[in-house]
Amino acid sequence: MKNIFSLLAVCTLLAVQAAAADLTLTGLDVLERDGFKQLEGRRVGLITNHSSVNRGGVNAVDAFYKAGNFKLAAIFSPEHGFRGTEEGGVYIASSTDPVTGAPVYSLYGKNKQRPTPEMLADLDVLVFDIQDIGARFYTYLTTMGYAMEEAAKAGLPFLVLDRPNPISGAIEGPVLEAGISAFTAYLQVPTRHGFTAGEMALFHKARLGLKLDLAVIKMENWTRDLFFDQTGIVWTNPSPNIRNLDAEVLYPGLGCLEATNVSVGRGTDIPFLWFGAPWMKAGKIAKGLSRAGLKGVKFSTLRLTPSKDVYEGKPCEGVKIEVTDRPAVRALDIFTQAVYLLKKHNGAEFTLKPEEIRKMTGSGDFYRLLEAGAPPPRIKAEFENSNAAFRAQALNFLLYK
Repeated sequence: MKNIFSLLAVCTLLAVQAAAADLTLTGLDVLERDGFKQLEGRRVGLITNHSSVNRGGVNAVDAFYKAGNFKLAAIFSPEHGFRGTEEGGVYIASSTDPVTGAPVYSLYGKNKQRPTPEMLADLDVLVFDIQDIGARFYTYLTTMGYAMEEAAKAGLPFLVLDRPNPISGAIEGPVLEAGISAFTAYLQVPTRHGFTAGEMALFHKARLGLKLDLAVIKMENWTRDLFFDQTGIVWTNPSPNIRNLDAEVLYPGLGCLEATNVSVGRGTDIPFLWFGAPWMKAGKIAKGLSRAGLKGVKFSTLRLTPSKDVYEGKPCEGVKIEVTDRPAVRALDIFTQAVYLLKKHNGAEFTLKPEEIRKMTGSGDFYRLLEAGAPPPRIKAEFENSNAAFRAQALNFLLYK
């Protein structure tokens, strides 16, 4: 009997080790495993937030501080703040980290979305480690792009600790067209870009021709077909209203509804898994979506009362989206079909903000075609035409199969 128990223990240990071997190691995990040798003896600036954790759930700031073979000289935080608790659009002041004593420079304060020469003056290297969610208008990678440009001007090396694209390497939507430039519309990629942070950095450097000493610490055990819950990486809400993977999958599409007078569920328990308004003919919208042949999702009606943001305190008729097959979901198709139906069934009650929808989709074509009465298949075809060249170009920057 003792031998049987010993054999079972060995088998269990081997199974655990095999499972662990398949877990994705982020760039932070790889750097930590290798003793932070790439940073040894340097004064380091770290662009990060709460989403940067190692496989044990320890934040990068704490891991850097404990390393002991380099100096964490400055911390830079993006939109939503270092702790990720601030709502979108809330400006954040700079501060000091009480544990490390390092200054925390806000890169989402008024007129301070880029690190200044003074912030970078005493650094030897600038490191980026933040978990993105795969949509162009999500601002973390814009912050990275801005920081890369300023590092190039300062002659400062730039190191990206890579993390997964949590919604896989799939691509959707139009490439950002020339003439559109905003904090939420900066990188010239499709709405759902398919890049990891490291790949985006390589792409951005090449596109701008930056004279930048750029390096990427690659992940291990990640492939482009994986979604975040298949990696074994500790989940943290990347921002207050992105609370699960299904919301991330739908965000490249439902996020575009924020350029309309429709609530996307901020102030409810299911942001970006629902949309609604007091005037919405939700039954007709849900039925139309269900009949549209949209894959990987189910639609149902649900009345909610947002506690803040659009329609605060007002009961809203709306549509709840259930994700049933993540790889099949095309969030921009859902958005396109939903807007078409909102115009059809609600008429003048539904409004689009032309400039904002242009920034969100990255193209003026969507609004133009919609106003001209183009059906959803025509608009979707235009999206695919827009990103065809990018798909070929992107192959030059992919770090993972």
